[in-house]
Amino acid sequence: MRKVLLLTTGMFALGFDAYVMAGLLPEIGTTYKISDSQSGQAVSVFTLCYALAAPIFATALAGKPVRKTLVVALAVFSIGNGASALAQNFPMLLVARAVAGIGAGLYSPLAAAASASIVIEEKRGRALGMTLGGMSMGTVLGVPLGLMIAEHIGWKGTLWCITAIGVIAMLGIITSFPNFPSDAPPSLRQRLGMITDRRVSATVGITFVASIASLGLYTYIAPILQNLEGIQNVTPYLWAWGIGGVIGSFSIGPMIDRTRRPALLMAGILAILAFAMFSLPSALKFPVLAFLPFVFWGAVGWASLAPQQHVLLRLQPKHGATAVALNSSANYLGGAIGSTFGGIVLFAGLTPSYFPYAAGCVVLVALFGQLILMLINKKESKASQICDKR
Repeated sequence: MRKVLLLTTGMFALGFDAYVMAGLLPEIGTTYKISDSQSGQAVSVFTLCYALAAPIFATALAGKPVRKTLVVALAVFSIGNGASALAQNFPMLLVARAVAGIGAGLYSPLAAAASASIVIEEKRGRALGMTLGGMSMGTVLGVPLGLMIAEHIGWKGTLWCITAIGVIAMLGIITSFPNFPSDAPPSLRQRLGMITDRRVSATVGITFVASIASLGLYTYIAPILQNLEGIQNVTPYLWAWGIGGVIGSFSIGPMIDRTRRPALLMAGILAILAFAMFSLPSALKFPVLAFLPFVFWGAVGWASLAPQQHVLLRLQPKHGATAVALNSSANYLGGAIGSTFGGIVLFAGLTPSYFPYAAGCVVLVALFGQLILMLINKKESKASQICDKR
C-alpha cells in the first residue's frame, strides 16, 4: 500500500485544484470584472479538458511505461496551474485551466488503474478507494486551506500552492514508484467493442448522468447558498462536503471488498445522493441540520467512482486503464456539462435556488438506469446458469 500512497499524493493535488476553484470564483470574477456565469467557465473548461484528455491520452500512451506517463501527466498539470497563477486576463486563465485539465485527465485514470494493478485481487477495492481518497483529502484539507491562502495573498497564491504540491508528487513518483510497462494497447476493434459493449456503455452512462448533477451543482455552491439563505461564507459548507468525501472515499473500498456487489452499492449511493440534494434547501433553514446534506452529498459523490471502476475493471481486465479512463472522462464531461448549463441558467436570469431540485431529478434518472441495468444483468446471469446446467 505504500506505493499506492505515492499515487494518492498526486490525486490530492488534483482534488485540491478541481474543487477549490468553486470557492475562488467570486475573487476571480472581481479580478477580471466578470459575472458569476462567466467565471464559472473556469471550472467548465478544466473539467471538459479533463474529460477529453482521459480517453485520448489513454489511447495515445497505452503500452508506455507507467511511471514515465504519470510523471509527464503531473508535469503538464503543474505547468497549467503555474500558468493559471500568471494569467493576466480571463482568456489566458481559461487556456491555462485547459492545460491543467489535460494533465489531470491523463493522471487520474492511469493512477487508479496502476493502484489496482500493484495489489492482489482481494485488496483492489481498498486500493481504488485509497487512490480516490487522495482527491477527497485534497478537497477536505486543500479547499479550506486554499481559501485561507486566498484571503491573505489572493487566489493566485492558492494556485501556486497547488503547483508546488504537484511538483512534490511528481518527484516522489520519479524516485520511488516502480517502473513497469502498462498493458498492451487495445486494437481499434477492441476499443470499438469496449464502447459498444452494452454493459460498459451503460455503466459509463450512469456515471455521466450522476456527475452532471453532483459536479455541476458543486460549481455553484456559493450563489446557491447566497440565494437560498443569504449565506456569504461558503467555507464551512465546503468543509462539510469534503469531510463527507473523505468518509465516503475511504469506506467504499472495504465495502466493495466485503460485499462483492458494487452495482448494488452504486444504487444505494444514488438514492442517498438524490435525498441529499432534495433536502438541501429545507435543511439550510435549520442550523442544526444545515451541514448534513453536504456531508451525505460529499460522501456518496466521492464514493460513486470506485464501484463503477471496479465493475469496469472486471468487464475489461486486459484494458483496465482504458476502461477507467472512459469512466473518468464521462465523470468530468458530465461535470463540464452541468457547470456550463448552470452558467447558462444564471446568465438567463433564473434563480439558483432551484438548482438542488433540478440536480436531484437528474440523479433519479441515473438511479432508474442503475436499477434497470441490475435487473438485466440478473436475468442474463440466471439464463447463463440455466445454459451451463444443460
